[in-house]
Amino acid sequence: MPRRKPTTASAADATPAADPREQWLQLDRQLCFALYSSSLAMTKLYKPLLAPLGLTYPQYLAMLVLWESDGLAVGQLGQRLSLDSGTLTPLLKRLETLGHIERRRARDDERRVDIFLTPAGRKLRRQALDIPGQLACASACDLHELALLTQRLHELRSQLTAATEAA
Repeated sequence: MPRRKPTTASAADATPAADPREQWLQLDRQLCFALYSSSLAMTKLYKPLLAPLGLTYPQYLAMLVLWESDGLAVGQLGQRLSLDSGTLTPLLKRLETLGHIERRRARDDERRVDIFLTPAGRKLRRQALDIPGQLACASACDLHELALLTQRLHELRSQLTAATEAA
C-alpha cells in the first residue's frame, strides 16, 4: 500500500472563507432593484388601465391628489408627488389642455398658482373607480394585502428619507 504524505494545513495554504457580504451583491437580493423593477411593472400595468381616461401614469397621480384636495397650490401638489416644478409644470399644462384642471393665480399671493378641477376633471374620477380593483386582480393580491404593502412602503420611504437627511 502506498504511503500518503501527511497533510499539514498552514495558514498560507488555507482557502479564505467566502465573505458573507458577497451574497448581498446579487441583483435579486437588492431591495433597490426589487422596488425599481416593480415600479416599471406597475407603470406598464397602469398604461392600458389609464388609456380609456386619456391619462399617463404621472397625470393619474396628480389627479389622485386633486381628487383628494381640490384647489392645492402647485408647490403643495409637487410636495405630495415628490416632483419639482420643472417636472410638474408641463404635466399640469397638459392636464389643463385636456380640460381636467384650471390653474389660477392666488388672490392673496400672485406668486402662487392654485390648481382646481374642472367639471370634466371631477367626472373623470368616476371613470377611475375600478382601477384599484383591476390592479388588485392583476397583482393576485386582495385590496387589504395591497393596503398593508403600501403602508409598509410608506414607512420604508420615511425611514430612507430620514436617513438621507441625517447623512
